[in-house]
This record gives sequence, structure tokens and C-alpha cells, in this order.
Amino acid sequence: MRAMNEFLATGPFDLYELQLFHLVAEHQSFTKAGRAAGLTQSAITRQIRGMEERLGVPLFERTTRSVRLTSAGAALHARSGNILAGVHDAVSALKDGFNLAPKTLRVGVTQTISLAYLPGFFRSFQKQFPRVQLQVTHETSSFILAAVESGELDAGIVSTPPQMSGALQITHRFADEFTIIAPPKMKLPMGIRSPSPHELPTLFGKQRWLLISRQTTTGKRLHGWFARHETKIEPAMEANNFDLLINLVSLGLGVSIVPHRALALHPTSRPVQRIRTTPKFSRELIAVVRRQPVLPAALAGFIENILY
Repeated sequence: MRAMNEFLATGPFDLYELQLFHLVAEHQSFTKAGRAAGLTQSAITRQIRGMEERLGVPLFERTTRSVRLTSAGAALHARSGNILAGVHDAVSALKDGFNLAPKTLRVGVTQTISLAYLPGFFRSFQKQFPRVQLQVTHETSSFILAAVESGELDAGIVSTPPQMSGALQITHRFADEFTIIAPPKMKLPMGIRSPSPHELPTLFGKQRWLLISRQTTTGKRLHGWFARHETKIEPAMEANNFDLLINLVSLGLGVSIVPHRALALHPTSRPVQRIRTTPKFSRELIAVVRRQPVLPAALAGFIENILY
């Protein structure tokens, strides 16, 4: 008991500071992390600096453009996610057991997933669990995976990452095929059918390419697909939102390659031309949750009701 009291009195950080540390690591920004925590940038900076002084090691490398974990910070981040997740689970169980608060399900959806996909993720769940409040976060895949691991999110739907923490488990896998789209009034060569990726630069000539950002998981895979087929395409614009790209193409601002399903909600008043490539580019989308012996009822219901 005495040892525990000494730790509580002299420990280098508490759970609140650990949560702030995770927010900075996930947002890679003191300003954004402060906004998420309801603090000013200077306040959260002071909290992190205090942790670093008490630990005796820097946790973040700070530049004018970025904030990144040091090796010590990465080690703390990797080992402390389960602590926060365990606390969250304990509090959730307490609330559920004593009806202390309405049930809430926090789901992260990566920014490269179009609005057309969302009804399949949420509609059936909302019908079956009308009293469960949904909090939907639209962030990068890396942010969502880290937030699910630390317990800040209950589930995430992302593009499959190159590597994933063993603390997470995949519950669903979806194949997501892409198609080339061109402006409605653009004249295409007669008889064009399923061109190869290598033919695309010649086929579209001087058309501007509008592509998903190569900073995203999907963007990296797309540029890798071009490279494997010896296709060199330098985009005139990059964005992290397929709905935006589709609308820009429909207005005649260029050509793009987008998920076929993302076109479902596009207005028929400005139809885009669709060209399938051979072979097709596709990605895999996954639904992930934190590994735990038993999933809470609301989370299990969400997982069971995902449609694609």
C-alpha cells in the first residue's frame, strides 16, 4: 500500500496527462490535440513538457511543420494504449451496469471513404439500436487505428494499412474496385474498351489528372499500381476526398480514378464517363476493433449490421 501511495505521489504522469500524450501522438499537432481536449495549444504543450521533464527524456520531436514521436515517445505510446483502453472499458462497463449514461458508439471512418458508403455502415444498426448515439469521426487511417487501439474510438473503417498493431482485430474485409472517370463532354477515342494502365497517358493526352492524395494509404497503393504497370502520371491536383474529385471531374476540370461505388450518390444531372481498366485497380477496406474477450452489445451490434 505504501509503495502505491508513493507512486501516486511521485509518478511522472497521471491518466489525464497520458491521454493528452496520446492525443498529440495521434493528431501530430499540439494545436489539434488541444482542440480535441478543449485546451489551448500552450496549455497542452505545458502538460507534455512537464511529462518530459519528470521522465527525463523527450517524447516528441518538434519542428515548425510537424510533431513526431521520439523513440522513447513511440515506446511509451506502444505500451500505454492498453492502459487507456482498459480504463475506458472499465468505465463503460460501470456506466452500462448502473445506467449512468446513454450508450454511445464512436466510429472512425477514413477520409478516403465516400459518402455513398455510409448508409451500408450505419442504416441497419440504427434501425436495430435506435437508442444508441453514434459519434462518427472522419480522419486519416493512421489516426483512426491509433484511436481504436487507445480506446478513444470503438471501431474504425479504413483502407488496409501495411502493418497493424496486434492489439487490433479485423472483423470485415471489403474489396473496393476503381474506375476511370472523365468529364461528360470529353470526346473519347471510338471503340475504347478496357484500356491497360500503360495506355492511360496516351488515351487522355493533355487532360489534367485529379488524384487521391499520395499521403493516404489508398494514394500510396494507387501510385504503386501505376509504377508496376510502368505508367507515369503526375497529377495536377491531389485531394483526400473522392466526392470532391468526382464533382471536379463532372465540371470538366480533369480526369480521375475513383471507387466505382463512390459514384452512386453523384447527381445524374452531371454524369461522368466511366472507363474500366484491365487489369482493374482495387483496394481493401477493413472494419477494426480493439481485441477484447467480449464485445459490448452496441459494438457487437454495429459489427453484425455492417453491409457492403
